[in-house]
Amino acid sequence: METGIDYESTGLKCGLEIHQQLDTMKLFCNCPSLLRRDGPDFTVKRRLHVVPGESGEIDIAAVHEASLEKEFTYESYDTTCLVELDEEPPHTINSGALKIALQIALLLNCKILPVSQIMRKTVIDGSNTSGFQRTVLIARDGFVETSHGKIGIATLCLEEDSARIIDKEKNVFRLDRLGIPLVEIATAAEIKTPQQAKETALKLGEILRTLPVKRGLGTIRQDVNLSVKGGKRIELKGFQDIRNIERAIEIEVKRQHELIKRGKSIPEVRAVNDDGSSRFLRPLPGAARMYPETDIPLLRVSRGMIDEAKKELSSIKEKEVKIEGLSGEMSALLLRERKLDEFKELLHIIKNPQLIAKTLLIFPKEIASKEKKSLVEIEKILNRDVLGNVMENVKKGKIKESETKHALENIAKGKGIEFEKVDESELEEKISKIIKEKPGLSVNAYMGLVMKQFRGKISGKEVSGIIRKHLK
Repeated sequence: METGIDYESTGLKCGLEIHQQLDTMKLFCNCPSLLRRDGPDFTVKRRLHVVPGESGEIDIAAVHEASLEKEFTYESYDTTCLVELDEEPPHTINSGALKIALQIALLLNCKILPVSQIMRKTVIDGSNTSGFQRTVLIARDGFVETSHGKIGIATLCLEEDSARIIDKEKNVFRLDRLGIPLVEIATAAEIKTPQQAKETALKLGEILRTLPVKRGLGTIRQDVNLSVKGGKRIELKGFQDIRNIERAIEIEVKRQHELIKRGKSIPEVRAVNDDGSSRFLRPLPGAARMYPETDIPLLRVSRGMIDEAKKELSSIKEKEVKIEGLSGEMSALLLRERKLDEFKELLHIIKNPQLIAKTLLIFPKEIASKEKKSLVEIEKILNRDVLGNVMENVKKGKIKESETKHALENIAKGKGIEFEKVDESELEEKISKIIKEKPGLSVNAYMGLVMKQFRGKISGKEVSGIIRKHLK
């Protein structure tokens, strides 16, 4: 995304929170993690009240929610139980969900805690019948590799998902989602640009999808915590479409600059709109909202539990890497280097698993060695869009399969490859139409839309020049 913002000079600090539902029974009862589409069997009404946290103080975000004095309606089914209604103490933590959380911790190079206290996190916006969410710290101090280097994983928690909102105006929630196991992965505030935030989120998504997690809209959600020099920390909530992260960060950085000029930057939680802008939700919560869960004993993770998680993780990997047309070694390497999703994307373009595997795993390393550059530098140049273009040209016969590596070498040197010419007036007309239909996007966003339509026929440099001309 090219926005004209010098993020280094703004002092942007950014961290992600990734929330992913796990595909098991609920976390603290034996109810199925099943979303219902039919009408409820019965409803209950509740008013929620604030309580002091472990520090003895009442959290500022909870005070704000309580001041609204809302009454909440909860739709219930035969697949919900007294735990979800807060009429029965929680059961012991689901062992299947805990095992998956341990496996995620291992994949993220985290240090697993042998003993943890399950905590209550005060939440009285109606999303939980009890007025709090149960959460437990599983691991910390890990990292994930990106093209910009390592990004630290500060914490990995296992918690219960919230009730599903049905009617915001009437404060109606549904208890089918309440209690579904959820891992929360919080990165360190080491992300420096919107592009790096998007890449990190995608990388974490790749890792999560190798395990038994739920798929589909709403099963994974991303939040962004950010601050700029002279400003306060802001939490942007509710990214279900990861493509919106870059735009939302850009808009929030600009908003913070204006607030800092007026001396009005305050810590707050904001909900992200479809266009990337955001709206106030509540004050930013602090440590005062946490206090121990006294109905459940301490969570103890033994060495045997970790060994079992590792063993099952190896089994999952073996099943996952049986890719038709590839050797077991090459298949395992794809998974180990987190390139399985890229492999599948390119396989949709050209049904040549051997060539795609070499393009992802072998050619970049050989080019990096020849050009005396780091693999990270080469892979940043040979990104998904570039490799997609190359595979399109191989499919059309414009690049011979035997010349694929040579084409990639030229791209790495900045020489590019020859593209089929598109009539310039046709290209201008198409770009103009896209900009009129979707105003306010970044140069990179427009490039993505244009390149998708003309993949393999135009160069990014040519498209970028025309877009910039139209945006003046």
